[in-house]
Amino acid sequence: MNFWEYLGSRHQQLLTDAYQHASAVFQCMVVATVLGVLIGVVTYRSERAGNLATLTTSAILTVPSLAMIGLLIPVVGLGVPPTVIALTLYGLLPIVRNAIVGLRGVDPTLVDAATGIGMSRPMRLVRIELPLAWPPILTGIRVSTQMLMGIAAIAAYASGPGLGNLIFRGLASLGSKNALNQVLSGTLAIIILALLFDAVYVLIGRLTIPRGIRA
Repeated sequence: MNFWEYLGSRHQQLLTDAYQHASAVFQCMVVATVLGVLIGVVTYRSERAGNLATLTTSAILTVPSLAMIGLLIPVVGLGVPPTVIALTLYGLLPIVRNAIVGLRGVDPTLVDAATGIGMSRPMRLVRIELPLAWPPILTGIRVSTQMLMGIAAIAAYASGPGLGNLIFRGLASLGSKNALNQVLSGTLAIIILALLFDAVYVLIGRLTIPRGIRA
């Protein structure tokens, strides 16, 4: 069976796996974005706190994904929980780092002007600082998503959802007639998903970032 015949006969399962993969990455990115921005907001004013946040999330990213999931299995079991925890932790670094950089890069005179007209600190953060820091934050989200698309495939090791199951089945049956088709279809599907997600982020950027700031 050639590759196109394989896709024709297994397209339903491939679409199901792709949906589960995209859903897992999307949900973990939402959690990672909320946590990452919160960490950035809490730590950006302090050099020491910002460095500690960046160092901690960097250290998490150095742990091999297979090891991370393997360590989580005895604690939370198989399936979705270790996948969600691992992907969320891996997604933090680019968002935390870019949130801190973006918030520190806001022009102090704008913050002073907002203070002068009576804005409270939370109001300044929401109406001035976070909107101006949004472009680097969005860049961090894009980078995290690209990373998680690949890392999510490892979730199959813990019986997690997604296209990794297809790849692992192919690797486990190398030499059989469909092994290469399984690995190739799973890999190509992940690449396509990554490109689609990135295209959506580009669109979000065009809709939410003023042209002057974007330039």
